[in-house]
Amino acid sequence: MKTIKATALALLLGISALWWLADGAALSAASGVFPWRSLMMQYTGVLTFSAMSVAIMLASRPVWIESFFGGLDKMYRLHKWLGISVLVLGISHWLWVKAPKWLVEAGWLIRPPRGKRPDQSVEIFSFFQNNRGLAEQIGEWASYLALILIAIALIKRFPYRYFSQSHRLLALIYLALVVHTAMLMSFHYWTLPIGMVMAILMLAGTASALNSLLQRIGDSRKAIAVINQLDYYDGVGVNAITLQLKSRWPKHEAGQFAFVTFDSGEGAHPFTLSSAWKGDGKILLLIKALGDYTQTLASSLKTGDLVTIEGPYGRFNFSGSAQRQIWIGGGIGITPFIARMQALALKPDGRVIDLFHVTKEVDDAALSLLTADAAAAGVNLHLFIDARDGHLTGEYLRNTVTDWQAADVWFCGPTAFADAIRDDLLQHGLPPEQFHQELFAMR
Repeated sequence: MKTIKATALALLLGISALWWLADGAALSAASGVFPWRSLMMQYTGVLTFSAMSVAIMLASRPVWIESFFGGLDKMYRLHKWLGISVLVLGISHWLWVKAPKWLVEAGWLIRPPRGKRPDQSVEIFSFFQNNRGLAEQIGEWASYLALILIAIALIKRFPYRYFSQSHRLLALIYLALVVHTAMLMSFHYWTLPIGMVMAILMLAGTASALNSLLQRIGDSRKAIAVINQLDYYDGVGVNAITLQLKSRWPKHEAGQFAFVTFDSGEGAHPFTLSSAWKGDGKILLLIKALGDYTQTLASSLKTGDLVTIEGPYGRFNFSGSAQRQIWIGGGIGITPFIARMQALALKPDGRVIDLFHVTKEVDDAALSLLTADAAAAGVNLHLFIDARDGHLTGEYLRNTVTDWQAADVWFCGPTAFADAIRDDLLQHGLPPEQFHQELFAMR
């Protein structure tokens, strides 16, 4: 989480510093609403565009920076916060454009007479200047659409398929905003560091947007599989789907996830890979029937169906130097731990591990398999059933695992549950870097 916050803050502060180098003196000398308006339009404009550029680059799933952020799940959390920043900064930019005009129309503000814009000796700048009106219209309508689509992405009441389909339009809107920004950004910026940075963002963002529009994201990491076996654990409402790969797969580590497409109309959904890689081409997915789509899987899927799987992604990989680990799986958050236990059964790593599985629902067949996996891996399993045992607390965990301060803690489950456990452990002395959490929310 520190990396996410630090990256977002560094981007906004870095662009702000570059803008100040370009226009700080003019801002200090400006007097009156309209000179300030002109400068703040530029400032909020470059901030909004920069945040959107990085967000769209992250959406293209660049695997090469996963290690820096700690996994694609963390990158998508940064993508989300940059989207929120675009929403806030975009509204601010729009208000700087519109509010002074409204005040003039209401008679509360007098607009000074406009002087003639200086002639541009550079041909491209002359073209930009002569087409400012068109650029303003492009930016205004693109901004309205972008703000609506970002709001849809943040409002989880909209079904995932509508979010997924509508979110792709942001790539097209981004290209329109590249035109808007390039034409309306102050021309003197182009000879300064801020102009160089904006040019890099435009090029990289445009490449990512085109990649999205051509549906090329993750192409090199896609494989075809066939559904080999289907099971359903009724007590916990979980689909157990065994896939048999039919094309190349780079193998995966326990704890990673993939984007899986069962239905092209629905699009790809992220699911944890719930089995260790054994070299036989088989992958197990344990999918909780939670949403409107996952609730239909038991009735809509059948053996022999072809599936597209893209991955693997993520860095929830149980690494670290500590020889003591504590695992906490809340509900369907048990899935990465199942894969890890299968991997340990094949190749033990010598660590002492306690697994706390917290669940509201019980399925005897599923629990039998979990117990068998834990025994084969040499993992100490603590089953916590809400109706029987209440809620797992940090205090209970600390009293149960006496050497907890020497352990790496790996958590996968509901965010509020994670926050409660993490806050308790950190307050009692656990170093923050020893708490690892899967942020498994793509919107």
